[in-house]
Amino acid sequence: MNAPAAPKYRRILLKLSGEALMGAADYGIDPEVLGRLAREIVELQNDGVEVGLVIGGGNIFRGAGLASAGMDRVTGDHMGMLATVMNALAMQDALEKLGARARVMSAIKINEVCEDYIRRRAIRHLEKGRIVLFAAGTGNPFFTTDSAAALRAVEIGAELLLKATKVDGVYDADPKKKKDARRFEHLSYDEVISRDLQVMDTAAIALCRDYNLPLRIYDITRPGDLKRIVQGKAIGTLVHGRS
Repeated sequence: MNAPAAPKYRRILLKLSGEALMGAADYGIDPEVLGRLAREIVELQNDGVEVGLVIGGGNIFRGAGLASAGMDRVTGDHMGMLATVMNALAMQDALEKLGARARVMSAIKINEVCEDYIRRRAIRHLEKGRIVLFAAGTGNPFFTTDSAAALRAVEIGAELLLKATKVDGVYDADPKKKKDARRFEHLSYDEVISRDLQVMDTAAIALCRDYNLPLRIYDITRPGDLKRIVQGKAIGTLVHGRS
């Protein structure tokens, strides 16, 4: 019997959208989806991978959407930050129910429910085998959780940034609308920006480029793909320094 493949990456950061937690619902958190995602993350940790996690808040509040409806943008973004804290606490609970150790670290002060984000402490948590959930984005309005994911990945020295979506990579057109849309196996950072492919926001891509942080986009709805990617399988689309 073949031994399981060893992880290729020692430390990763996984970016989940808030919508990923909804499942088939229109709002909130689907406990089954939350549990499945938690199991996949714990499986990685059991393989010796250090895991950081950023979760968006779009399943509860989206600051930009509230602003477009007339709310002050800063107020809307602050509400969105609080939504990410709620999602992070829910994921922490799901992880701990599976026996994992997890810490929520917030970019805004909410000391009664989670820790403040301190880079050195976050790295120490990872080194001690704890899953770290980075909440409240960057702590600043006008910055998305994509930018927060890229920033935290660089700060903690992650070897790979993973963006989980509901599509199996990056296409040159919407595959749901165009049957002959072509999926990219590889893209450079500059290609993503120049083609306006909407992989992540431009600030996040630029940060990945400046620090040569590889980014892989994959389909979160396919169980097991997360582990296979960390083992080195070429799943989804890789954004890196070469065309």
